[in-house]
Amino acid sequence: MTQTLAVKTLSYAYGKKAALSNIDFSIDAGECTILLGPNGAGKTTLFSLITHLYNSRDGQILINGFDVKKDSCKALANLGVVFQQTTLDMDLSVLQNLHYHASLHGMTRKQASARIEEELERQGMLERQHEKVRQLNGGHRRRVEIARALLHKPSLLLLDEPTVGLDVPSRKGIVEHVHSLCENDGLSVLWATHLIDEIYPSDNVIVLHQGNVKAQGSVDGVCAEQATTDIAQAFQQLTAVKK
Repeated sequence: MTQTLAVKTLSYAYGKKAALSNIDFSIDAGECTILLGPNGAGKTTLFSLITHLYNSRDGQILINGFDVKKDSCKALANLGVVFQQTTLDMDLSVLQNLHYHASLHGMTRKQASARIEEELERQGMLERQHEKVRQLNGGHRRRVEIARALLHKPSLLLLDEPTVGLDVPSRKGIVEHVHSLCENDGLSVLWATHLIDEIYPSDNVIVLHQGNVKAQGSVDGVCAEQATTDIAQAFQQLTAVKK
C-alpha cells in the first residue's frame, strides 16, 4: 500500500530536555491511526513537526513521499489540519472563513464555491453557511474546521484532540464522519486523543509516552502484546508510572 505519512527516527528537544526520541511509524492510504498519550507525552510536538511549525535536525518526515524539510510546499499541500484550539474567525460567516482558506490554497472562486458546498453538505452544515461562527455551538464549529481542512482534498488529515469539550452526540457524529472518510475516500488520518471510546476496532494505535513510542499496531495487536482484550487497560499499562 502507498504510505501517506512516514516518520523516520525523529527526535526533538527543547534545549537539553528531550521531547521525542527516535520516533518511527507510517500510515498507509485509508488508514485511521490513533495517537494515544497522556499530557506531556509529545503529541503536540509531533504535530508541530509534521506541520513544519517546528523543524528538527534529527530524523525525517515524508508526506506522500515529499520531505517536509526539503520539499515543504509539496509535502504540506497534501496535508489538512484541525488544531485543538479553534482557528476560525468568529466574526466572519462560515462561508467567509472557508473562502478565505480556499484562497490561501490558490483555488479560484468557482472552484472554492463548489468544494465548499460539497464539504458543508457532507458535514450537514450547508444551511448554516451564512451564520457567523460565534453563533455556532462547539460541535458545529468543529464540523466547519474539518470541512475547511478538506477543501483542497488532502491525502492526510491531522486531528489534534478535536472533540475535547464537545457533548456526546457531537463527538459521536465527528468520529463517525472521520472514519467514513477513511473507509470511503481513502483519506489517511492521524488522530491525537486521550478518549478511548473514540477508537474503532479497525484503527491502528500508537501509544506515545514520555517522548517514546511504547506500542504501535492494530488495536488487537497492541492488546495482545499487553495480554489484555481492552485497549484502555493496555494504554494504562503502557503509560503507568513505574515506582
